[in-house]
Amino acid sequence: MLLASTLAQAASATALHGPAFLIPVLVRRLGLSLAEAGLVSAAPVVGVMLTLVAWGLLVDRRGERLVLVTGLALTALACLAGTVLHGAVALSLALFLAGAAAASANAASGRVIAGWFPPHRRGLAMGIRQMAQPLGVGVAAVTMAVLAADHGIGAALWVPTAAAAAAAVLVAVVVVDPPRPSRRAVRADNPYHRDRYLGRVHGVSMLLVVPQFVVWTYTLVWLVDDRGWSPGAAGALVALTQVAGALGRIAVGHLSDRVGSRMRPLLWVARGAVLAMLALALTTGLGWGLAVAVLVVASVVTVADNGLAFTAVAERAGPFWSGRALGVQNTGQFLVAAMVPPLAGLAVVHAGYAVAFALAGAVAAAALPLVPVRAEERLT
Repeated sequence: MLLASTLAQAASATALHGPAFLIPVLVRRLGLSLAEAGLVSAAPVVGVMLTLVAWGLLVDRRGERLVLVTGLALTALACLAGTVLHGAVALSLALFLAGAAAASANAASGRVIAGWFPPHRRGLAMGIRQMAQPLGVGVAAVTMAVLAADHGIGAALWVPTAAAAAAAVLVAVVVVDPPRPSRRAVRADNPYHRDRYLGRVHGVSMLLVVPQFVVWTYTLVWLVDDRGWSPGAAGALVALTQVAGALGRIAVGHLSDRVGSRMRPLLWVARGAVLAMLALALTTGLGWGLAVAVLVVASVVTVADNGLAFTAVAERAGPFWSGRALGVQNTGQFLVAAMVPPLAGLAVVHAGYAVAFALAGAVAAAALPLVPVRAEERLT
């Protein structure tokens, strides 16, 4: 279950975040500005944002396996369409549809983990599942950037097409919907009516998305254009940082199991993200070679929070609301994520990379007082 859920999420991440590595080719071959290319790369994120809650509702009503198989198959078809389309508008439409379908994995694969693993092992399991996102980004970085540069955008989009198709087959063979308790055995009321805990977790996650997507979207472009790296070398470094980020998610998930809390480690990670982004801004502004090493640290720290927040939402919402709650969680994140590429692109064009990195750190700092450490229930 864990392997199938992780690979399903990795395929979804490749389809969602892989287009960010098409930005250099979109600028050179289609004549787009950096901000316009960032807008095209954000199309799948917009698709996710608009469909996550609907997929979550379907998970609550019909189960995880059906949603995963259907969504991944539709993702493969949309990416396949993108391989033969030409022009920024048609490509954006295909990527939008791919994102709308890939949203299925965000709620359903997490529900598989929450349903099959007990609380004292759930943080580690969800950390392993959450490593799928940076691993999917890493696969996209090391393959799509080079394929797009050498053979065009259509060739690069075969990567998410194949990944989604393979994941759909694996899920169909392996995944079984986890058992659910009766409504009398657990609380089945609307968790948003109880307190503000879920709302605060959503808010924290939305703010912490900003540094994560600034780093994800513009690392390769920064290395190629500002540091003079080749696309292949830059893509390899991005892939390595994503592997490190994946291991970081596993580590903080295991830590949350050990300390019996999701929110305390989340607060520690948020503080680390602020410091990493400010250090990246400083070293970039001063032109130091150390900036690349700081970038690696920032790439690891800024992705470490997702699994903690995701697990906390699933646990607080319960089995009859977690599909929708996870949909709301990710909708808020992707709402912000959709705005980051074009806005960060404008900041880079008009003020430089150092300012863009500093602004991302400032946004992350706003999340610190929102982390609901005292409102968290003890894990049992």
